[in-house]
Amino acid sequence: MPRAWRIHDYSGYQGLRLEEEPLEEPGTGEVRLRVEAFALNWGDQDLMKDNYSFSFPKFPARVGIEAAGIVDAIGPGVEGFAIGERVSTLPYFYDNRGASTESLVIEARYVAKAPPNLSAVEASSIWMQYLTAYFPLAEVTPVGPGSHVLVTAATSTAGAAALEIGRLLGATMIGTTRDPAKADYLRGMGADHVIVPGDEDVAAQILEISGGKGVNVVFDPVGAGLIDRYSPALARDARIYFYGTLDKVWPQLPFVDMFQKNAVFHPYSVFNYVGDEAMCAKGKDFIYRMLAEGRIRPKIDRVYPMEAYVEAFDYLSQPRKTHGKVVIETGL
Repeated sequence: MPRAWRIHDYSGYQGLRLEEEPLEEPGTGEVRLRVEAFALNWGDQDLMKDNYSFSFPKFPARVGIEAAGIVDAIGPGVEGFAIGERVSTLPYFYDNRGASTESLVIEARYVAKAPPNLSAVEASSIWMQYLTAYFPLAEVTPVGPGSHVLVTAATSTAGAAALEIGRLLGATMIGTTRDPAKADYLRGMGADHVIVPGDEDVAAQILEISGGKGVNVVFDPVGAGLIDRYSPALARDARIYFYGTLDKVWPQLPFVDMFQKNAVFHPYSVFNYVGDEAMCAKGKDFIYRMLAEGRIRPKIDRVYPMEAYVEAFDYLSQPRKTHGKVVIETGL
């Protein structure tokens, strides 16, 4: 019987238990993976405390939104996949079928062929970060030369991916971090400018960088702690993509600044765009191409064995000196 990490209530990751569960057969439109690796995400921690934008429909539940593995069973009506090929999962809300398992049944529409030049650990770490960054910057409000993009909490995997993609599109990228020691890392990821908020006037720095024009797009998972500090430097028709609350407080919108600049506050979830077949295809094509050309590649911070899932969350929860994805390798 395959093993899986399951949670039985909203007690946080400390309540995870490694348990055996029956081998599930794929139904119509589904495939089954022998999971080689699965990645951790901040949203998993919020979900386990019922602080996410979705909730578990019942318990026990598995956690995890990204996996890579080998197809070992295919349900009726599925085309385009073969037994024995490596695939990885796209961002989706998985209900109780999280990726923290040795055997995963998933709808085929949320599966993509793994890039041939990546390991299983790397293939488990691409779609959440790069698709989360891709849709706002390349599709909904396309940026390019002349655009200024602000990425807050830019050392996160999604933030770093936004710096990479924005740079590829030709925009001027501005990243924020609380730790000045991380500035060089952000520049290496694609930041043209790094702001360490501290006691500094964030808006004044943005206006100086942009020649007084302000930022066209903000990619912000922070919450209340920063929005009113950068909002005076919004460009006309700016859009704020808000995709998390790292400071645990919902922001009070800076309505005066938004009125003056005709700005839009956009609560953003990548799931809504992955669920759009045409939009998702564009994102996959772009990321496959950039990976094949060697212009992006997921950075892996640490890899833990299957038995150390809770330990991996302990590490993810603490301040880190290194950056990249934290991944579990099943050993299968």
